[in-house]
Amino acid sequence: MKSLTPFLFLATLAVSGCANDPAVKTADDAKHQHVNEAKGACADAGAQASNQCAETISAAFDGKGVLWITWANNDHVYVQSSDDKGLSFTAPVMVNSVAEKIEAKGEYRPKIKPDAKGNIYLSWTQKLEGRHSGHIRFSRSTDGGQHFSAPVTVNDNLDNIGHRFDSMAIGKNGEIFIAWLDARDFEEAKKAGKKFEGTSLYYSWSDDGGQHFYPNKRIAAHTCQCCRLDTSIAPDNTPVITWRHVFDGGIRDHGLVKFSDWNTPGDTHRLGRDNWKIDACPHHGPGLSISDSGIYHAVWFSGSPANPGLFYAYSTDAGRHFSMPVNFAKEGAGHPHLLALGAKVNVVWQEFDGTNNVIKLMKSADDGKTWSKPEVIAQTAKSDDQPFLVNDGQKTYLSWKTQHQDYGLISIDEK
Repeated sequence: MKSLTPFLFLATLAVSGCANDPAVKTADDAKHQHVNEAKGACADAGAQASNQCAETISAAFDGKGVLWITWANNDHVYVQSSDDKGLSFTAPVMVNSVAEKIEAKGEYRPKIKPDAKGNIYLSWTQKLEGRHSGHIRFSRSTDGGQHFSAPVTVNDNLDNIGHRFDSMAIGKNGEIFIAWLDARDFEEAKKAGKKFEGTSLYYSWSDDGGQHFYPNKRIAAHTCQCCRLDTSIAPDNTPVITWRHVFDGGIRDHGLVKFSDWNTPGDTHRLGRDNWKIDACPHHGPGLSISDSGIYHAVWFSGSPANPGLFYAYSTDAGRHFSMPVNFAKEGAGHPHLLALGAKVNVVWQEFDGTNNVIKLMKSADDGKTWSKPEVIAQTAKSDDQPFLVNDGQKTYLSWKTQHQDYGLISIDEK
């Protein structure tokens, strides 16, 4: 198993960029981008914690319009909040008082989700000593992010094997759903002298605010080992999850499962048929967003030699069938994310233009049937994090971080 094909290595290198130009240029007035340079303190465990030092940042708004972010540095997870859309933040709050190795790079990152009652939930992957090994960790705050509970391990298989790439979603009644890629079935097959393609997709959930989690259950066997998952909650308040799957013949396209209730995963359906046959880890997971009307919107990356690039499709029957995929970006593009609100759908992604890393945006006002022309909304010559979209109940923002700079937001509603 290789980690990247030459094509994928070049694509990843392209969106990484160089780190020579300190300027950040955006199509906005950049008032949400603070460009104070880190002073070399990021590797100093005794220095004051700063999100400038984070390679990845995850963000979410709560029901009151407060922005919450989480990030990791020097073996600790931190949380901050902002009530002015990222112009200023509270002092970082350390989540894990006991240091532990944390996966926080690329498609790995801690996740943060507020619920309707003001509780704050976190999940992340703890890195273990074994190659590609880890545990799925969880912590919560019930006092508005002032304090967090001691982290617990969600995976009930505690072998020193892969439990990685966590994804979390919060139900309408405060249910907490956490899924991850799990190597336990692969390891069991290996002991028995049998072949097992990929890993498996497992989950657990809690109906008491994270005080307890139900025993782990498998959603699907034979998943790609190293691509992010994405989870949404359907209008009927059940989880829907999508991931890169290993289909028959070594095809690594994308699967989707809708739960019939919180205990019962449904059948696996397919987003598209790119028929990308590859024995490697693309490190490009899908994105999923479900509108209030029940339309499923999905984006993904494929390196299929016949038709590579980024794709979008939608489903009007709860994910059983998807529209003909739209190939909206070609070679050099990656890590798409989307957000659907009503009939409006926004998609962002990374590209490299030969000099800068750029973030592009396209919009639909009719549930994904037609799209605006892609436009550049941010760019930098620095290394950058992957782009995400967040909404405060009124406006949608690009959530984005560049190397050694403060985190900020860029409003896209006026674009």
